[in-house]
Amino acid sequence: MSSVKIGYETWVLIADGEKALFLKNLGDEELPNFEIQRVEEQENPSDSDQSANRPGRGRDGGKDNPHSSAFQDTDWHELAKDRFAAELGEILYKMAYRKRFDRIVLVASPSTLGELRGQLHKEVSDRVVGEVAKDLTNHPIGKIEDILTN
Repeated sequence: MSSVKIGYETWVLIADGEKALFLKNLGDEELPNFEIQRVEEQENPSDSDQSANRPGRGRDGGKDNPHSSAFQDTDWHELAKDRFAAELGEILYKMAYRKRFDRIVLVASPSTLGELRGQLHKEVSDRVVGEVAKDLTNHPIGKIEDILTN
C-alpha cells in the first residue's frame, strides 16, 4: 500500500461500523505523532441478538403446490453500521463548520468508507486529502502511524 501524505495538524478518522477514532497529527509527514482527539463507539450486538422474531414464511404456490419460502429479515446489525456512518458524517460536519480541522484523511473498512462518502457534507468533502480502505480501529496508535506512512 502506498503511503498517504499526512502533514502537521492533518486529522485522521479511523473508523469501522462500530468505532471511530479522531486523530490529529502533531508531527510531520515523515515522523507522525497522532494524538487522539475524540473517540466514538456504538454498541452494536449481533443481528440475532437484535432481532425479535424469526423471519416469516410465505406460500409460493397455490393449493396444488404447497411450497413456502422464508422472508428475508432486516439485518439490524448492518443497519446500525449504516446509521453510525451517518452519525460520523454529522460529527465531521459540525467539526468542519467549527474549523476544528482544515485537512482530514479517512481510513475505514471498505463498506464503512463507502457509506461514509455518501454522508459527507461538502464542507467536509472539500477537506478530505486522502482515503484508505482499511480497518485499523483495533490497532495501537503507533502501528496506525507506521501503516499509514510507510
